[in-house]
Amino acid sequence: MKIFPILTALLVSAFLYGLVFERDALMAIAQNSGAEMEATDTSDAVQRMSVVAMASAAQTIDSAVIVRGQTEAVRQLTVRSETSGLVINTPLRKGAFVEEGAEMCVLNPGTSQVRLAEALARLAEAKANLPSANSRLPEARARLREAQARVEEAKINQNAARTLAADGYASDTRVAAAQANLESALAAVTSATAGIQSAEGGMQSAQAAVQSAQAAVENAEREISKLTISAPFAGLLESDTAELGALLQPGAACATLIQLDPIKLVGFVPETQVDRITVGAVGGARLTGEREVRGRVTFLSRSADPLTRTFRVELEVPNTDLSIRDGQTVEIAIASDGADAHLLPGSALTLDDQGRLGVRVAEDGIARFVPVSLIRDTMDGVWVNGLPTTADVIVVGQEYVTDGVPVDVTMRGVN
Repeated sequence: MKIFPILTALLVSAFLYGLVFERDALMAIAQNSGAEMEATDTSDAVQRMSVVAMASAAQTIDSAVIVRGQTEAVRQLTVRSETSGLVINTPLRKGAFVEEGAEMCVLNPGTSQVRLAEALARLAEAKANLPSANSRLPEARARLREAQARVEEAKINQNAARTLAADGYASDTRVAAAQANLESALAAVTSATAGIQSAEGGMQSAQAAVQSAQAAVENAEREISKLTISAPFAGLLESDTAELGALLQPGAACATLIQLDPIKLVGFVPETQVDRITVGAVGGARLTGEREVRGRVTFLSRSADPLTRTFRVELEVPNTDLSIRDGQTVEIAIASDGADAHLLPGSALTLDDQGRLGVRVAEDGIARFVPVSLIRDTMDGVWVNGLPTTADVIVVGQEYVTDGVPVDVTMRGVN
């Protein structure tokens, strides 16, 4: 006889008996066990996390917009030739400082002086002919007045001859002669009028000849002035001037000139901070080697770069010793309106589940995450805003608590 089937039958029978006839007792036992487990969980939940916090109060600080950029020459120009010619002066070497108006490239004049002399001679000739042309006009006007007087005289004689002929005291021949004299006087008036027009034309032609000769002289002088290429502003040569004997054509480069005093500091500001900057604001910059310079904002772009969505900002700083070079990397700080901020240790900053930068504060024994914005990083800590005027900021243990977790706070100090 096998023992295991018998034991199995007894156990099943006992279970069915308890489930059917002792159901209330079993439910009571189950409820008591659940209550004990719930009490245990509640006891564990009220355990508080120990953290260290510091009491922080907001302070008003001078805010600044920090951007990285580079130095840039205030002027840079490749000076080019306007005419053709061979260079006849010794070249200046790159790095040399030239004053405004200094000769950089001098070209062979060729026949330019001859053309100028010819133009001056034509001008003198035209000016000499001008008085003669001008004198013809008064003479022509006098002839016109004389012809007009003869017309009046001829009209009087004609009237007299007709009157006498009507009374029988003059012949028809006399009347015809008077008519002929009148027509001759009228023809003289027409001729004198044409003479005036001719004199006026001659005078205008003489004046035009003078103006043409004057223009030729000015053109010749301008061509001669193009033979000397001068520095348009004071600056440093970034390249040698054209070599002696080199043939320069119109548009050929003589040299590249840059002006470094003052010098520009150029940076690009993100659109989130561009409204904090104004033209004329004070700014400073730190160059490589820890050198610091100060200046003012002279330009703020109104149009964003289409690729980076940033705005160009320029500052001008003095550079009398020309020690700041074009293209150096700089860190620019531009002053803006003051702001209320908290000074906290950098280690107090943390991230929430969404990746936002912030800190955890203790409020009535409960941890809470508060997003903040970083204003400035200093040797003493970081300046942030976004917190209330006063806050107990968790500086130790903030990484081990989440929103709503009870905390046991130990205050470290007051900031």
